[in-house]
Amino acid sequence: MNVAPKFESSAQSARMADVLRRQKAAHIRDGAPSAEVRIARIDKAIGLLVKHNDAIVQALMVDFGSRAPAVSGITDVGGSIGPLKHAKAHLRSWMKTEKRTPTPAILGLFGAKAEIRYQPKGTVGIISPWNFPVNLTFAPLAGVLAAGNRAMIKPSEYTPATSELMARMFAEVFDEEEIAVFPGGPEVGQAFSELPFDHLIFTGATSIARHVMKAAAQNLVPLTLELGGKSPVILGKSADYATSAARIMAGKTLNAGQICLAPDYVLAPADQVQTFGKEARAAVGSMFPTIKDNPDYTSVIAERHYERIKGYVDDARAKGAEVVEINPADEDFSQQEHRKIPPTLILNPTDEMKVMQEEIFGPVLPVMTYRSVDEAIAYVNAHDRPLGLYYFGADADEEAKVLNRTTSGGVTVNDVIFHVAQEDLPFGGVGPSGMGSYHGLDGFREFSHRKAIYRQLKKDLGVMKALRPPYGEAVKKLLAAQVKP
Repeated sequence: MNVAPKFESSAQSARMADVLRRQKAAHIRDGAPSAEVRIARIDKAIGLLVKHNDAIVQALMVDFGSRAPAVSGITDVGGSIGPLKHAKAHLRSWMKTEKRTPTPAILGLFGAKAEIRYQPKGTVGIISPWNFPVNLTFAPLAGVLAAGNRAMIKPSEYTPATSELMARMFAEVFDEEEIAVFPGGPEVGQAFSELPFDHLIFTGATSIARHVMKAAAQNLVPLTLELGGKSPVILGKSADYATSAARIMAGKTLNAGQICLAPDYVLAPADQVQTFGKEARAAVGSMFPTIKDNPDYTSVIAERHYERIKGYVDDARAKGAEVVEINPADEDFSQQEHRKIPPTLILNPTDEMKVMQEEIFGPVLPVMTYRSVDEAIAYVNAHDRPLGLYYFGADADEEAKVLNRTTSGGVTVNDVIFHVAQEDLPFGGVGPSGMGSYHGLDGFREFSHRKAIYRQLKKDLGVMKALRPPYGEAVKKLLAAQVKP
């Protein structure tokens, strides 16, 4: 029964190893590509997204079951073209040699020079997830190509239509020595993560990242890990609750909450919970008067994830939380064509509930209470450092306290998720939410080797001669000048 899949996986593994060997050989043969070559490759990638826009939207609809064309257009197509255009516009300046100051300074005065050159690493492996499968392939690719690298891509098995489409797309305009795509299941993913890349970027769950990191360690492959975690929202007493609720629920329902940066739970002042709940219901009703057959509301990607999210809600209800299902048209979701879960608030959850222990990755939002903002900050700091943190309020001192006393991958103030859309800001996690960062200049640097170069004086100064044996009084004087407060 399992012979065919194993054979297919083995054949794919052999092909991946061969492509990597050829990409590395081509990198050595051709050397670092010029700015013109890098721009041409980026233009090809942009052209693919433009040409296949409709096909991408349709493939995502097939994979999700129900996903708004506008969501796919904004996040996966438009959200991929933007980073590529940004890299194209700036890569010439990014490639410039960076001058540094020689030490001791006297060497620089006499003509010594120090600099950094940004050199392509070679072949970068990209393991992309299912929630935004196109964007989270092309967005890192912007930095990979700007830095002059080649790429091998392993897309998710949860979005087979989109993954196969991307394989065909790249094959249209790129030779396998430049970019190659390898769809397949977990066995292919495991073999892919074991390859001796020059760099590997993985976007996905923290639990899977541990296996990827272990596999990459066999070859000491440098890693960028873009993970997730439970990104908190701290609602200040000074927040505009109607606006805050609208923005939070827009972020929570985008892609049905299947976003690594989705607001995972809210910390609200105890006397404002009912206000937030009322405004959240109003916001959802405005965006989604109906949900069940509404094409603007996204399905959960797979039955396994649907049951997982429903299990979180059932567990919270059984353990005493107040569950508020926001269902504006009072629809029956027990029988439905797609796996849709209406936005659901979990009021007054406890840490014993699964919904507060795991990243939700769905349209369920726990709402906790606090008596002082210090209590809210302490709760955040008692848990793993998140990928994102969100503060709503008009109190500058309170905002400063939240920003200064918490650690997260990034922050959006008075909204959610938006910091990921800033191409001139690094995007990445910290600790369990990830390592490394990319986007814009930071992506170029992440996927480049920063080569340090020092040019010595052609003739020796006295101080240089003093550093060579036989050591005498000159060295003692030099040390005496240096070894002091």
